Amino acid sequence: MGSEAIIVFLLAGIVLVAGANFLSNLISHKSDNPQKREPYESGMVTIGPTWVQFKVGYYLFAILFLIFDVEVAFLIPWAVVFKDVGFVAIIEIFIFLFILGLGLLYAWKKGALKWE
Repeated sequence: MGSEAIIVFLLAGIVLVAGANFLSNLISHKSDNPQKREPYESGMVTIGPTWVQFKVGYYLFAILFLIFDVEVAFLIPWAVVFKDVGFVAIIEIFIFLFILGLGLLYAWKKGALKWE
């Protein structure tokens, strides 16, 4: 399995995505209602500007939460095969958690965890 397989997978992915987009545009219902372009918030008409900028700190906090939340999902398969793999699994999980801890320490030092 060489570079030919990678090219085939890449082309298949491009064709499938383009085909799905083309098919959805072909069979979807088109509506040019002016209400469709209005911002929507709980069924009420918005007051003031609808494009509000948020502090980047909120996004950093959310991304860090997602990263560490997904990393916990990697611990579940490890726990399932822990008995079968043995001592090697302990070494691997300590390396994994060490790298994860370095990332947390880096975010902490950069101030990404301060909620202001």
